[in-house]
Amino acid sequence: MRLSAGVEWALHCAVLLAALPPTGALSGRALAEFHGVSESYLLKQLQALTRTGLFTSTSGPLGGYRLARPPAEISVLEIVEAIEGPELGFRCTDIRQRGPAAVDADLYRVRCGIHTAMLRADLAWKQALRGQTLADVIALTGAGIAPERAQQARAWLRANVRLTPDAGPAAPAGPASERG
Repeated sequence: MRLSAGVEWALHCAVLLAALPPTGALSGRALAEFHGVSESYLLKQLQALTRTGLFTSTSGPLGGYRLARPPAEISVLEIVEAIEGPELGFRCTDIRQRGPAAVDADLYRVRCGIHTAMLRADLAWKQALRGQTLADVIALTGAGIAPERAQQARAWLRANVRLTPDAGPAAPAGPASERG
């Protein structure tokens, strides 16, 4: 299964937002800068994450994005589905009902074996992602970061984090163009 770059970008943004203080937020522009990616494409991913309630956003000079829940309460599957949608990866069109050996559709009472095998694989994949939280990903990510890189990231965060006056989750803001 091939996932869009948006899934990778969303996961990396979620990891970075998890490092913020409770009243901290990062603008879409800052998130794009930190990861060296297209701001316009990233904003689409951030909107999807906000729409599904995984991120919150506020507008204005202190606005930006932050996690809506603690990392241990966000599954990797939720992030993947926020970007890609909940559909199954395999779409069976039941081509066994076509061609010279095709028979009436009423005679196909048993689900196609290929469809069954692919459905099982898709469900196993989703179950594996459902069982991993953002906190698990953070632990894995942190273990692989060189100390110099971690120090650079902390310095960048200190310079770019926006501290909002309240500590509660932010209310969803308007269109991405209105966010800082």
